[in-house]
Amino acid sequence: MIGVTGVLNRIQELQGQLGLTPVNPAPGATGTTGTVSTTGPGGTSTFASALASATGQAGAGMRLNSQATGQNVVDAAKKYLGTPYVFGSTDPDKGLDCSALVQRAYSDLGIKLPRLSHQQAKAGEPVANLAQAKPGDILAFDSPVDHVAIYLGDNKMIAAPKPGDHVKIQSVYEKPTHIRRVVSDLPVAPQNAVSAVRPASLQGTGSLAGVPYADLFVQAGNRYGVSPKLLAAVAKVESGYDPKAVSKAGAQGLMQLMPSTARGLGVKDSFDPAQAINGGAKLLSRNLREFKSLPLALAAYNAGGGAVHRYGGIPPFSETQAYVPKVQKALAALGG
Repeated sequence: MIGVTGVLNRIQELQGQLGLTPVNPAPGATGTTGTVSTTGPGGTSTFASALASATGQAGAGMRLNSQATGQNVVDAAKKYLGTPYVFGSTDPDKGLDCSALVQRAYSDLGIKLPRLSHQQAKAGEPVANLAQAKPGDILAFDSPVDHVAIYLGDNKMIAAPKPGDHVKIQSVYEKPTHIRRVVSDLPVAPQNAVSAVRPASLQGTGSLAGVPYADLFVQAGNRYGVSPKLLAAVAKVESGYDPKAVSKAGAQGLMQLMPSTARGLGVKDSFDPAQAINGGAKLLSRNLREFKSLPLALAAYNAGGGAVHRYGGIPPFSETQAYVPKVQKALAALGG
């Protein structure tokens, strides 16, 4: 359910799209727009929001990042492939709507965008048509604008389409009403699939102070090109850092590898921390290269790559649906 806050946010969004004077939400209400007035009718917060919308300055707080490129934006957005669509949510652990996906991808690069789709359709600089669009540009649809996506090139875009769906890559199915370029148009060096989706913390040893087996996570991470913090987060969720853990299904050790999976990874003893972590790193590295998405790579670690392919995203298994956000939360707690 959307809830009262979500309904108020949607009313405010529609009012902004239609050029109507916004109404103040209930006192103390919070939501995704960040424009709640605490001063009653005619309060300065709501007035500032309305003024920004009316003058086309909704993106005035945005910072143009001269070092970020369109491909960086695309790579940032792809990290959220498979994330469920949830209207009004800006938390990827719970889900994202279309404008939250766009805002989040740019935010990951240190670029501030407004929250709502019709505001994002005014950000940056205009692009004349789709033929001139480049990866990373914002595509906005309908009048008034009610949907946004990030252009990938070759008539493809990444978007959070609708309730019941998830973040995915689609064809540009209709002519955008607005195309906006926010980042610089500088060339970008090619990136491999793993660097595009792994956290940027894979430099040196990272910060794993106090984490059991930290040196082993760093060594395995450097060996297989996987963030040590990601490996530590997986181990935390899988076993609570217990090298002797055994699940009801028979998964074993620190990284909870099934015996057949362990054999395929060259792990002879899943209860040996070094072997287990190396095996988990090898498996995650494979998944990241194959799915080019952290949530999907984690889903494949839990449910198997075949299930991810079969369902075209995170499988609808309760365990897997809970597992992915748990690992992401553990990773965030480690600063990854």
